[in-house]
Amino acid sequence: MRGFRSSGLVLAATLIAGALLVPAGTAQAAPPSPGNSVAQGKNWQVLPVAGGYRVTLHLDAPAPKRDALPLIAVDGVPVGPAKLSPDQRTLWLTSPDPALRNAQDVRLAWSGDQLGKQSKSLAGGATDKYWLNAPLGPKLAVDPGAAGKYQVDTAEYNLGDEAVYLPGLGHKSEIAGKVYSPRGAIGTRPLVIFLHGRHESCYGDAGDPEIPWPCAKGQKPVPSYRGYDGPAEALAGHGYQVVSISSNAINGWDSRSFDQGAQARAELILDHLHLWKKWATVGSGPFGRKFVGRIDFTNIGLMGHSRGGEGVARAAVLNADRGGKYGIRAVLPLAPTDFARATVPGVAMSVILPYCDGDVSDLQGQKFYDDTRYSVTGDPAARSTVLVMGANHNFFNTEWTPGQSVAPSIDDWEYTDPENPKGRPCGSEYAGRLTAKEQQAVGTAYIAGFFRLQLGHETKLLPLLDGSNAHPASAGRAVVRVVSQAAGRLDVNRLDKALPVTGKATASVCAGTRRPDAEKAPATCVETQTPSDSPHWVEAWFASTAQTTAVTKLDWTGTNGVLEVGLTAAQRDVRKYSALTFRAAPDPASASKLDLTVRMVDGRGRKVDVPVSAVSDALVRLPGAAGTAGLPKNLLRTVRIPTSLLKGIDLRDVRSIELRTDKVAKGSVFLSDLAFSTPGLGRSAPTRLPQLSASSVGKVVEGDKVKTYDIAVTLSRPSVRPVTVHAESNGDEAPVAHDLVFKPGQTRKQLKVTVTGNTRDSYDHFVSLVLSVPTEAQLGSSFGNIEVLDDDPAPALTVLPVTAAENAGQLAFRLKLSAPSDKYIYLRGELKDGAALARKDYRAPGDESSGQPFRDVYGALEPGEITGELVAELVDDKVKEPTETFTVTLLEVIGADLGVPATATGTITDDD
Repeated sequence: MRGFRSSGLVLAATLIAGALLVPAGTAQAAPPSPGNSVAQGKNWQVLPVAGGYRVTLHLDAPAPKRDALPLIAVDGVPVGPAKLSPDQRTLWLTSPDPALRNAQDVRLAWSGDQLGKQSKSLAGGATDKYWLNAPLGPKLAVDPGAAGKYQVDTAEYNLGDEAVYLPGLGHKSEIAGKVYSPRGAIGTRPLVIFLHGRHESCYGDAGDPEIPWPCAKGQKPVPSYRGYDGPAEALAGHGYQVVSISSNAINGWDSRSFDQGAQARAELILDHLHLWKKWATVGSGPFGRKFVGRIDFTNIGLMGHSRGGEGVARAAVLNADRGGKYGIRAVLPLAPTDFARATVPGVAMSVILPYCDGDVSDLQGQKFYDDTRYSVTGDPAARSTVLVMGANHNFFNTEWTPGQSVAPSIDDWEYTDPENPKGRPCGSEYAGRLTAKEQQAVGTAYIAGFFRLQLGHETKLLPLLDGSNAHPASAGRAVVRVVSQAAGRLDVNRLDKALPVTGKATASVCAGTRRPDAEKAPATCVETQTPSDSPHWVEAWFASTAQTTAVTKLDWTGTNGVLEVGLTAAQRDVRKYSALTFRAAPDPASASKLDLTVRMVDGRGRKVDVPVSAVSDALVRLPGAAGTAGLPKNLLRTVRIPTSLLKGIDLRDVRSIELRTDKVAKGSVFLSDLAFSTPGLGRSAPTRLPQLSASSVGKVVEGDKVKTYDIAVTLSRPSVRPVTVHAESNGDEAPVAHDLVFKPGQTRKQLKVTVTGNTRDSYDHFVSLVLSVPTEAQLGSSFGNIEVLDDDPAPALTVLPVTAAENAGQLAFRLKLSAPSDKYIYLRGELKDGAALARKDYRAPGDESSGQPFRDVYGALEPGEITGELVAELVDDKVKEPTETFTVTLLEVIGADLGVPATATGTITDDD
């Protein structure tokens, strides 16, 4: 049966919390028989299945809407992304890890959240004091947050809650948006689309969790799309058309989609662009001919917040795959998710990362930059990351901000220390934390500045995003650090391969994190129990085995260490470049005060030295004490040395660049991306790269055994360069990972994916082959799916009679399931008087003493269990009376069929 919008069953599920269910068994140490758990707690269990163990967790209330992925954590360690039942209360996953047999604690976690404390304190202590007074950077000549010359007109359109069907979601979505237009502007204007992230879809009365969209009677849609007035009006005031669109339907249904809604969000953007193309060419629709001839569809920008960030990245690639119908030239993911390690080649991109993000707290959007920067040879587009200190996830959107929103909202950074609210970085009272209005002003400046630079070619805004950290006036006191990869650059060395070192120093290449309890993890950069502190190296949950960013780790124990990078003959003339740049970060296990000297040597042996500390604070550890909610972050930042400082050497003949340890006697740092560069716009347009796609098998019947299916990975046309892509299966099966290489001329690879059947009633589910981190190509259909349809009948639930003494405190009717199930079984029953009377002899749990007796009782059976109990409370009086009876009748059951008998008698024996 489905959920009941009007019944008490869904609402009452919050009351059971396992209290009305007495499990049939407890944790077992002996080898289990089929269907029995090997570990079990109050609201969770671990069951043996083919290929490993299935962990199932039941929540007292629906899982909250967050942009991060829901995970199951066992004994404080995340095992993997969880599947969610339609009512959002049951999570499960399958893992081959034998340690799950000994599970003691199972909980809901979120990708990027802190689950434990680091094993050691930071060497040298914290650096909070520095960041509270950190330099803001030179003043930017043009303030992109300032109002423009045009007055701004606004309008809204709404074509209905179910106006368009979205592939990848399996449901219809609303088409609604808010329009910001420059009053009196003539001619065609660049168009910018804003897409909000994952938030509650509706607010007000409780609805049906199985039907999250459209909103139920008594509810209203959350107007998340109205939350970006600041940047929208700043852009419209300078002549841009801006449309902020609603995606509540996707937020309601995306937990059931194979990719968490990424494709659906991209499709929604393209659907809006299709409508606007019609409205701006022939007219019609909600605006008649108002916008005819007013929009330039060859010059489009996309901004996406949170999961919307993944959506706009996907939309840019999807548009290119479909022939580049729309001129998407600029993409700005704001505090984005990146679950599958996609790349965005050929299109200008800037990723905004809020340091105090409490939702996507691992700042996984950093990988959009890391993975794209070398993915295509000769990519002419510029890209950057913008780290905003003191900013959280939600406050960029006023409709997600307490005191500004019409619907309930929160400060997502929830790690404030109640004993020291002013002393812990990112807490609401911490001096370095931005207020909501300050954060919104920063967002306005950088969002508007990026699009004015890339779509409007306002070169005076280059210092905002070129790594020189020029500060816009409207950003106020906000400390912002920008990393940039210029289109016009000379890559000297990526620093991802071993290099020679002399003196008391070593250089190694690392590319990951390791928890102290891990058996082995080669080439790791950071040892941590809080992976969210290392955005470059934390795994993506849909591409968990794909290698993360490789960097050089330089360690030294003396002041004579030298890491030398030689320049080839083709690299030695650097006169046309304005700066030498690289990325750097301190090792958290090292001292907090670090420095290096950068030495450049020309062909005649002349040299010039520049201390890193003279031009950058990249080697100053970011704020936060170890173990404080994933702080401090380990993030590579820019060291930028203007060539104007390199006096005394011949820039036509630079032979080597040395990183010298002469400033500090002992230390350790991470290094990456050594290059000469000159800021510029580059070139940005939809690419014409070959497309990598995974085929989909479609719907298959689960069966009772292991089945193998072929999924093809294809390249749309042969490439003149080798093409690589990571392919990884995920779902309820153990993951299978492959790094595929298409040699020039090759266009097809074949992979096998297994589906494990059983004889138990289960939820339908997807098994996917996910493509990620491509090089020399772009992703087309990046998920190859198998939709597994359960073919096992739902078991029948019956209730059996029971007898209890009056002074027993409760009478527990026995529940019996005809066969084990992989689903949670929810039920509602009704108590009826016989000789025993309600309140006089028995009562339903939760019954109040006023008004009519409350007769409904609720219960649940956990997956794998075939027995349970439905409890009524007994009234123990001092009156001698005969044996009395009452009955319970099962009225509603979710997850099973209603069997016979559905009514049972409870017998109360007197003890007086």
